[in-house]
Amino acid sequence: MRWAFAEQNRLLPELCTPIATHDKNDWIKMMNDRKERIALLRKRAENKILILDGAMGTMIQKHTLTEDDYRGERFADWKQDVKGNNDLLSLTQPDIIKDIHLQYIAAGADLNGTNTFSATTIAQADYAMEDLAYEINFESAKIARAACDEWEAAHPGDVRFVNGAIGPTNRTASMSPDVNNPGFRAISFDQLRTAYKEAVNGLLDGGADTLLVETIFDTLNAKAALFAIDEVLEERGEDVPIMISGTITDASGRTLSGQTTEAFYNSVRHAKPFSIGLNCALGAAQLRPYVQELSRIAECRVSVYPNAGLPNEFGEYDQTDAEMAELVKEWADSGMINLLGGCCGTTPPHIKAIADAVGQSKPRPLPKIEPKMRLSGLEPFDAA
Repeated sequence: MRWAFAEQNRLLPELCTPIATHDKNDWIKMMNDRKERIALLRKRAENKILILDGAMGTMIQKHTLTEDDYRGERFADWKQDVKGNNDLLSLTQPDIIKDIHLQYIAAGADLNGTNTFSATTIAQADYAMEDLAYEINFESAKIARAACDEWEAAHPGDVRFVNGAIGPTNRTASMSPDVNNPGFRAISFDQLRTAYKEAVNGLLDGGADTLLVETIFDTLNAKAALFAIDEVLEERGEDVPIMISGTITDASGRTLSGQTTEAFYNSVRHAKPFSIGLNCALGAAQLRPYVQELSRIAECRVSVYPNAGLPNEFGEYDQTDAEMAELVKEWADSGMINLLGGCCGTTPPHIKAIADAVGQSKPRPLPKIEPKMRLSGLEPFDAA
């Protein structure tokens, strides 16, 4: 529990400030409530295809916010521009973020991702806001929790869940950003691990039910996140579902760090995730063969949340909700998926169309995969 290991100096004291005034019993209750919700989530996953929400960034863009909107009163005199730091809006425009959550919940989203895609010290360094990383994660999870609780209060028994989003950061641990120095790395495993631990603690303290390591383009970054999650959960004495979602960057069918879908799965399956999946970069039509591959090899649930097609010449997404729903319904009818949602360009109408399209479909049964040693580099290697 956070109050316990804070006393043991496992975190910097200033990072513990947001919860220092909470009663010990409040945090025990929060942990117990989370256990109950997790049990319900697992049971629900046995009987239905769980619906993920859609793009937070797309919905934020619809508000056409100005630099002053991003700053709010608190950061009016900040030393550099902050427009584009969408995660900061959880502190400066919380009502907007909560309303977006409520729209996705009303559309049918079971799992609602926190506004924390870039809420690590590493990514926030672009805005000189590293010290806000814990607070952003904490407040973002609180906002999503409040939205879910508000919905349940108005619809008794219809529980919705907070999905703690953990983005890939803007650094890669596997590759050099300097073509003239291939051995150089802009970030280390331990730096990533430390940043991810802070983010994870913030999400859990704020009320997240699950943790989603998403849009993975570099598997080593993801392994640092998974290591950090494992450490945090051990310290807290909790067991929280972990969701993993990679991104196929182009028609080669590989992640940016070069792994095939099966090699990527072999690299992260040790985390025993609640689900493994793909998101971003491609639309549903382009993702289908990789979804099919994951469905064949994954011992856990399979999740997919594609973009609304491919971007046009203006970088915008034109695929309609009906077009997208038709594509993903075929996945459901083919028994390939357990969780569905949307990434870039998707909105509440997209999520509603998807939820309606697969509402009567059965989730993919978890297969029994033959036990064997499964290794990977860029390609998978399964022992005979």
